[in-house]
Formats: sequence, C-alpha cells, structure tokens
Amino acid sequence: MTDTIFALSSGAPPAAIAVVRISGPDALNAVKSLTSKDFTARKATLSTLHYNGQTLDTALVLTFPGPASATGEDVAELHLHGGRATVAAVLEALAGIPNLRPAEPGEFTRRAFANGCLDLNQAEGLADLLAAETEAQRRAAMAMTGGTLTRMIAGWRQHVLDAAARIEAAIDYDGEDDVVPWPEREDDLTALAGQIEHALSAPPAERLSDGLRVVIAGPPNAGKSTLLNALAGREAAIVTPQAGTTRDIIEAPVRLGDVALLLTDTAGLHAASDDAIEIEGMRRAEAAIAAADIVLWLGEGGGPAGATRIAAKSDLGIQQTGLRLSAKTGEGLTELRDLLIAKAREGQREDGLTLNRRQRSALGEIASHLHAAAATEPLFAAEELRLARMALDRLQGRSGVEDMLDALFGRFCLGK
Repeated sequence: MTDTIFALSSGAPPAAIAVVRISGPDALNAVKSLTSKDFTARKATLSTLHYNGQTLDTALVLTFPGPASATGEDVAELHLHGGRATVAAVLEALAGIPNLRPAEPGEFTRRAFANGCLDLNQAEGLADLLAAETEAQRRAAMAMTGGTLTRMIAGWRQHVLDAAARIEAAIDYDGEDDVVPWPEREDDLTALAGQIEHALSAPPAERLSDGLRVVIAGPPNAGKSTLLNALAGREAAIVTPQAGTTRDIIEAPVRLGDVALLLTDTAGLHAASDDAIEIEGMRRAEAAIAAADIVLWLGEGGGPAGATRIAAKSDLGIQQTGLRLSAKTGEGLTELRDLLIAKAREGQREDGLTLNRRQRSALGEIASHLHAAAATEPLFAAEELRLARMALDRLQGRSGVEDMLDALFGRFCLGK
C-alpha cells in the first residue's frame, strides 16, 4: 500500500457539500500541488484549488498526518461545493497527479484495518453501520464499531497470556516455593470461560439485519394472508374467501418501530389432503414454523408450544382464545405490533452487543479450549491455551481471515 488513493466520500452530487478524501504517502503533497500551500494539521483552511492553470473551486482543506488519522496514513480532505461538474473536475485533477489513483470499494477502511487503527470486529461493525436501516441495527453497529467486543477481547487475551505464563512457570519451576501450583489456578480459567459464554448469550446479529422471523400459521382460511397484508401495509399475499389459496410460503420484510421483522405467510395446516402441492406446502409451513423466532397461530387448537395465539376475524363474532384481532376493522393490530416489537427487543443487552456467525464460532472455540485447559495437567493445558490465543487472533483479524477480507471490504462504498 505505497500508492495514494482518493475518492468522493460523501453522497452522490449534486449536494451542498462534497467531501473528497485522499490517503497515502503523497496525500499532503497532492493538496499542496492543488493549492501551493502548506497546512496546519487538523485545521480547516479555506483555499482555492488550481490545476493546469485552471481554477477548480474554493474549498475547505483539512490534513491529518499519519499515523494519527483514520487510516493510519497521511490523509487529506477537500470539502468542495457539491455540483457534479465541480466534483468531476477535482477528481480528474487528482487522477492526473503522479502516484495517485482512485480508491477501490472499502479501501480506506481496509488500510485502517491493515494499519491497526481498528480490528476486524470494528470493521464489520462499520459495514453494518453503513447498511443499518433501523434504530436497533444502528445501535448494535455502533456498539461494535465503538469497540465493545474489542475491549472484551483485550481483557480476555491478557487473562489467557497471564494463565499461559503461570503454566510455563509451573512446568519449568515445579517445586519452587514462589510458584503457585497449577491446580490452584484452574478456577481462573473456568471463570474466564464463563465470561466468554456470557458474551455468547448476546443476540445474533443476523436477527437484526435479516429481521426477526415471524411466521403466521394455522388452519386453512384462518385469516393468515389478511394478517400478513395488514402488518406489511401492502398486498403482499393473495387473499380470497377460498380455503387453501396460499400454497407456498410468502415472505414480507417489515420495519416496526426500531426493529426489523421478516413476516412469513404459510399454507393452511390440516390433517387430510391427497393434493401433492398442498402436502408440499404444509411441509414447508412446518419447516418455517420450526425455524421461526415467533409463531402467530390463528385458529383454535393445534399450534406449536410457545406460539402466540391470535383470535382472528373478531369482527365476525367467532369465539376463539388469544389476542382479539380483526384486520378488517383494525381491532388488536396496534396491540399485536407492540407485542412483536417487545418480543424483538427481548434479550437485547444494555451494551448493544450482538454477534455474527463468525464471532459466535470463534468465541465458542475459545471457551471450549479454556474449559479443556482447566480440566487437564499443565503440559496439555499450555497447548489448549495456545489454541485459545490463536482463536482470539482470528477473532480480531490478526490471522487466518485473509479469505474473507475481500468480501467484507467489498461491502463498502468507494469513499469508505
């Protein structure tokens, strides 16, 4: 990464202001070539930009010498007027300066990661922050970007290193008076594994990004598709008086308040059918129910344990148990929305921590090695702790993650 990159880091023009970011060893020279000025670090200075004898714009220029910058390199920002022609002219001028080239998607953040300005978990959190559409997603991404998990890992890593040092002392200096025998330290590792397992209780990040899976199920003609449409606020499913209209699962992403939901309408479940398509539809409905976070069961009887029972079509006077609801009159819809929001928030931690699949796998591996180290003799415990340290390194992106970096940073825009 010896070359210098640049990109528009704000939204697409036209806009009131456009921010062009430059990062690399020639970043400060690049702005000097456009302005013929030297700049005071971290101080916005109004400057006129010139290139090939032409005036490009009057802009605010900021410089951030590395390593105390967002990428760990020399960084400069040009705050321009946000017209299309102005932005295009400045980008063309930068492209004409030797050793500068346009940035690839996510390249600024990738350089920050490579230079130790943030770890892999913070980079993933930043990617989630850019994609956040709900307040819950934003809070979780901010917690990860802000280093909630990073700080936990730093503490765990120090504990593992201390434990490894004690084991080595127990092995090398067994019998010395000032060395605490290893068996008296086993509880430390068990307690550390417990801390990691507590972190593992954090909700999965996929639940926030993809939406809590809410499956609407019940017998045929119970009002499932009508309820889906009412919650989605659009005609996502076909509704007819004829039983068995829905033959396959129908999904509709919805945002209620600050949470994302994935609503799923299913085929009506009943005992007797010789229709192969209907049988397959019921099989898919049962699979969706098994994978659901919340099941809304319409109709009397049946339904999985723990399902939320909905007394649908209350406007028709049908006597059922559960939350009285009519998609036609609106009765119970507000209460149901509030119930779904409350259930979606259950299990959320005060620190906002959520864990993606990669993080959960690594933490589970670390806890397993710590339990194994606590239950064995020092020589084997030393090896388990070495494996725990390796898993911690992968968790932070220090090793073993090269194959996923392109995919991760490819999620970013050009200016990030």
